Amino acid sequence: MIIPSAFWLVPVASVVALAMAWMFFRSMMGADEGTPRMREIAGHVRHGAMAYLKQQYKVVAIVFVVLAVIFAFMAYVLHWQNPWVPFAFLTGGFFSGLAGFFGMKTATYASARTANAARQSMDGGLKIAFRSGAVMGLTVVGLGLLDIAIWFLVLNHFYQGDSMALITITTTMLTFGMGASTQALFARVGGGIYTKAADVGADIVGKVEADIPEDDPRNPATIADNVGDNVGDVAGMGADLYESYCGSILSTAALGATAFALVPEMQLKAVIAPMLIAAVGVFLSIFGIYLVRTKEGATMKDLLRSLSLGTNVSAVLIAAATFGILYLLQIDGWLGLSFSVITGLCAGVIIGQATEYYTSHSYKPTQKISEAGLTGSATVIIKGIGTGMISTCIPVVTIGVAILLSYLFANGFNMEMTAEALSKGLYGIGIAAVGMLSTLGITLATDAYGPIADNAGGNAEMCELGEEVRHRTDALDALGNTTAATGKGFAIGSAALTALALLASYIEEVKIAMERTGATLTNLKGEVINAAQATIPDFMNYFQVTLMNPKVLVGAFIGGMAAFLFCGLTMEAVGRAAQKMVEEVRRQFREIKGILEGTGTPDYGSCVEISTRAAQHEMIFPSLLAIAIPIVVGCVLGVAGVLGLLVGGLTCGFTLAVFMANAGGAWDNAKKMVEEGNFGGKGSFAHKATIVGDTVGDPFKDTSGPSLNILIKLMSMVSIVMAGLTVAFS
Repeated sequence: MIIPSAFWLVPVASVVALAMAWMFFRSMMGADEGTPRMREIAGHVRHGAMAYLKQQYKVVAIVFVVLAVIFAFMAYVLHWQNPWVPFAFLTGGFFSGLAGFFGMKTATYASARTANAARQSMDGGLKIAFRSGAVMGLTVVGLGLLDIAIWFLVLNHFYQGDSMALITITTTMLTFGMGASTQALFARVGGGIYTKAADVGADIVGKVEADIPEDDPRNPATIADNVGDNVGDVAGMGADLYESYCGSILSTAALGATAFALVPEMQLKAVIAPMLIAAVGVFLSIFGIYLVRTKEGATMKDLLRSLSLGTNVSAVLIAAATFGILYLLQIDGWLGLSFSVITGLCAGVIIGQATEYYTSHSYKPTQKISEAGLTGSATVIIKGIGTGMISTCIPVVTIGVAILLSYLFANGFNMEMTAEALSKGLYGIGIAAVGMLSTLGITLATDAYGPIADNAGGNAEMCELGEEVRHRTDALDALGNTTAATGKGFAIGSAALTALALLASYIEEVKIAMERTGATLTNLKGEVINAAQATIPDFMNYFQVTLMNPKVLVGAFIGGMAAFLFCGLTMEAVGRAAQKMVEEVRRQFREIKGILEGTGTPDYGSCVEISTRAAQHEMIFPSLLAIAIPIVVGCVLGVAGVLGLLVGGLTCGFTLAVFMANAGGAWDNAKKMVEEGNFGGKGSFAHKATIVGDTVGDPFKDTSGPSLNILIKLMSMVSIVMAGLTVAFS
């Protein structure tokens, strides 16, 4: 198979993204880190974050080695898998972890520099924080495209001449998506437990009981809290969106190989199309990054408008570029597929705007939560839960409309469930997910910006930089809360589209597993055929994938339950870790003389150790459970049960994740609104009530909620990789 010259844009884009990330990193490192005290605080945070990440990677490495050995046994002894699977799995996990590492390293160096730049101007602080966040975004897309390009070239070399080459190559490449998903889940769950244990402990004892400001150096949990922002919201988010990005491209490539299997000259073009769209998105993301700037005295709406300019311009340009890419490739139905991509882009923008509306204190929903603080913490919690539940409507309807439109655009508005229409429609849904994630370079920059601004505010508070500086860093931090919530909504929305595309990829992997064992099936005409010849309707009929099949229904119930079980386990993990943190902070206030007066020195290290131990211990069971459930369901309920599981997990997981992320973000910004002087300001009754709401929302938005979108995709990835086992037991 001859590689088209257009494909080489993919590795070129990856190198450009990594080079720009390095340039932004060097530019940030050239900025002044500030006073000796500012450098000292940043050093403590940096040391704690790197120590945690090193320990986490040790634990994850053990899990990866065990899983790789299992996959090798299945591939080389039982012949249930492609022999490349163990290696693809390991590289996916490695690159995902590497993306998180580089992002967190940048963030821990950027926070003090952002605070120092804010001493001169708001724009200076915004530029350093945002472009440091861009290091995370560009590293993720650069490493993702590099991994995809390398594997495509390697597998193409070994499978030349195989009539099933592109289908085999693309389904094999999906395996490194499981490696990325597994690493992302450990990073998200472990980082989320770490950061929220410290945050809850710092808030309950420091702000509520001792009545001292947030990030006050007298609070023993302050350093652990700042470390947690980096390990959870930077390293965790980077690994999370790395696997979303790669998963959407790979699942769409696999669908393209299937949809155009009977037209060889179109098949290769359909496979590389999502890669090319993502590659062009890299260049347009870089252009958008340079558009982000603001003025002194900017309001929250001004700051939001500044970030929106960069992301929206990039989105509009990639929409226009898509028409050109697909036209030049001359794929059948290129015009409809272009509109599918635009559908995905529009869905991402709508979900982002809806999230901003429900979580920013510039709008009524969050303002009403702040006002509820006048009557106590109970009304704040009730109002926040209600707001979070209502906020699910727009994202769910948006994703539903996007699925229908992208399906219809891709197959010329043919609603008949013929094999050809179904395959092309599913390809349209997959390419819509690619469209939503095509400008990830800048979208992730707005998300990674949040914890950098948060740490900058902490550094300013601990170093007593003055009211004006703290006002600027507070504004940047409040903006970061909104962008982080928007980023979580965006990640969850892209996960829904990607997971739906992975459902179709699972069917193809089952067909390949059956072909490998020589199994046959009966098609809709009653003819016995090879599995490779089966269409999707043939497949669904043979395995009785219908709502009347109890195996499908039981699988769907288990999938819905898995989302709630996973959330419950991670919430309880945060609760247990936070209890230990609260007890330790209270002990230090009680036993170390002079802490509250500012003459004694808190033991920051003990709090960092509590969060580290808790995160390492508590992350293992929920993460392994997410891997085990699809395997058990596949062995007991077979292919029909697994498809039910994936549908149930997708629908419940998506809705629950949106609710938790938005409720948590609204509670956080409701507190920020009171701290700006509304409803009594800092130290008032309303302030303490909103602090309680924010404390409840912390594990919602930073642990359980964002972990769910990984759970959705990981269950799909595990099902794909374990398809051979499922077929063997079926």
